[in-house]
Amino acid sequence: MATNQQRREAAKRKLERQLVRRAERARRRKIIGVGATVGVVVVVAGLVVFFVTRGDDGSTPAASPTSAPESSPIQIPTQRVTEAKRATPLPNPTTCDYPAAAADQQGAKKATVPDGKNVPSTGTVNVTLKTTVGDIPLTLDRALAPCTVNSFVSLINQGFYTDTSCHRLGTEGLQILQCGDPTGTGMGGPGYTIPDEAFPQLTYGRGILAMAKTSQPNSGGSQFFMVYGDAQLDPDYTVFGSISDTGLQALDKVARDGVDPASAAQSQDGTGAPKTPVKFTGATVAA
Repeated sequence: MATNQQRREAAKRKLERQLVRRAERARRRKIIGVGATVGVVVVVAGLVVFFVTRGDDGSTPAASPTSAPESSPIQIPTQRVTEAKRATPLPNPTTCDYPAAAADQQGAKKATVPDGKNVPSTGTVNVTLKTTVGDIPLTLDRALAPCTVNSFVSLINQGFYTDTSCHRLGTEGLQILQCGDPTGTGMGGPGYTIPDEAFPQLTYGRGILAMAKTSQPNSGGSQFFMVYGDAQLDPDYTVFGSISDTGLQALDKVARDGVDPASAAQSQDGTGAPKTPVKFTGATVAA
């Protein structure tokens, strides 16, 4: 039979073994915990690397929130709009009235009022606007707007457009270049007005030549606009001709160069003076 001393020593050894086993279990748990933590870190790091480097497969990575957006190049349609025709021809010849313009539309450069009697309303007239960005050949259509064509040809023959500049370019929504104001402010004219010659079937788009005017009817004068792209307008502006392919190429280049930011900031519709100045150095009417 074991003595009390022996029993105490046996109990002591048993306790020591239990402590050793507990310490071993605690050590294993610690190792497992560290391993699991390391494993999680490795997995997370791997996922981060994976997602960060996904752009290498040829796809475009998302832009940084702090990155400045790049301006998109202007989109210019290549298809010409179908030119409208009058359902009923105008009398030929016709008579045109050219009353004096309001005082705020006179401008410093006045022109001789064209003769409004026996104005033809059939046939076309070929003219070429010579500019600092290249020639812009136009075809004027008397059947669309005889009084407007008559005035435009008269102004060319008088040299009215020479040394004037195009003051307004639109590149978004309203893709036009507006010219013909000797003051360069959008308020000038030849000193007289021409009658509106619009009709409901008119549409505006690439290749169209039309007259500018104020909000008042029959207020056109010397200002006109050339449409090189889109122009969703009501049929209130007289269309009097078309722009050649060569002319459209010149307009496209001016449009892609954009609008002067300082000028656009002063307008309410984003239009303004073109960055590339367009100045008329002359104009000719084909014989």
